[in-house]
Amino acid sequence: MILSDFVGGWTGTNGFRLMPGDPLAESPAAATVSAAAGGHLTSIGYRWEHPDDGPQDGLVVAWTAEDGSLAAVWSDSWHQQPVPMSLAGSRGADGTVALDGAYGGGWVWRIVFDTTDDGTFRMRMENVVPAGEATAELPAGPYPAMVLRARRG
Repeated sequence: MILSDFVGGWTGTNGFRLMPGDPLAESPAAATVSAAAGGHLTSIGYRWEHPDDGPQDGLVVAWTAEDGSLAAVWSDSWHQQPVPMSLAGSRGADGTVALDGAYGGGWVWRIVFDTTDDGTFRMRMENVVPAGEATAELPAGPYPAMVLRARRG
């Protein structure tokens, strides 16, 4: 099971920004990590608040594929709806779980779970700007669009 040490409820804050130069707008957040389908699936439900559009929620359902790679589907009431995005990824040597989904002709949405501290649930969502779309204000590469940090409770 992915994130087995993080099963349970979490409360904390979420930072959101649309563009890399924007400050992160902080709001209360919560997450619930649970096992499903006999431990073959991991469900990560989360709630956050958009600074203008109010309460939002999302869901990641992840699993380990037969070849050992990771796969998931993700939907979010503000970012990705009504159809879930398919994600693929892997576990990093640095204690992260990273899942990527392609969209919009070369853009990538990346969801990263940092597992280095089992007392803190950390989920970061990055928008990865393709080189062909880069500008002085929007450099190529990833930037954090959402940063959720929570403690058990």
